[in-house]
Amino acid sequence: MNNIIFSFPGNKKFAHYLAKKLHIEEGELIIKRFPDGESYVRINSTVENKTVILFCTLNKPDKKILSLMFTAQTLKELGAKKIILLSPYLPYMRQDKRFKSGEAISAQLFAQFLSTWVDYLVTIDPHLHRVHHLSSIYSIPVLTLHAHEEIALWIKENIQSPFLIGPDSESEQWVFEIAEQLNAPYIVCSKNRLSAHEVTIDIPLFTSTDNTLILMDDMISTGSSMVTILKQLALRGHKGICVAIHPLFNQNTKDKLLALGAVDIITCNTISDPTNKINMLDLIAANLEKIIGTI
Repeated sequence: MNNIIFSFPGNKKFAHYLAKKLHIEEGELIIKRFPDGESYVRINSTVENKTVILFCTLNKPDKKILSLMFTAQTLKELGAKKIILLSPYLPYMRQDKRFKSGEAISAQLFAQFLSTWVDYLVTIDPHLHRVHHLSSIYSIPVLTLHAHEEIALWIKENIQSPFLIGPDSESEQWVFEIAEQLNAPYIVCSKNRLSAHEVTIDIPLFTSTDNTLILMDDMISTGSSMVTILKQLALRGHKGICVAIHPLFNQNTKDKLLALGAVDIITCNTISDPTNKINMLDLIAANLEKIIGTI
């Protein structure tokens, strides 16, 4: 086989699925942590003259990035032909400008870092704001996949009479795309972020009797946006289903959302979590097959 896939801890079941789907070898990557906190990396498969897919979704990136660098460099030293980094969740996209004097523009710096170590990047719905295209900060080829069709399909198969709610203007484009595919009504709220944990949100007036309200966002981390919307909906006598692409939250956030009236929490499997109900792996596999054939 000329292609091989390796997985970082937490991604093994996804990598195994892709290996079977693509009929490629599943390699063995050993990553350990020494008692003093240093990382140990070993590639326990032959990679010479092979295209390597490295599955490493980058939630909690600071815990993974040195091991990723060691892995990529070792793959090159062992003769890998090309390295495709498959990172369904791509971090460090929110700090895309210098908001205060002396701040690092971490979106650019992280892009430069990854571009040094891998040959190709595949990701899903990065948090783009002032950076409109990843190609403007990454010097390697980047394929950005989108979850809106998979989300729309899940809603169509599981929800009757959906009514979509986007938290802010940044969400409008993809909420509109999903609503259009479903022929469903939607509204977009107005959000003002006060801090990393606090937001104010104005929800437009709307009429909904038999609709199922679906609160949508590209990611849920602290859950502040969803919490604020759920509280306001509760005052109007409504509950809703929370849907997000990237589940960055912890159990406390999930418990809080459910306590405030979330009927359910649904996410894509860009990061492994019990809330994963929307499968992105078939879309990833189809596009990886195209990439492998061209590099």
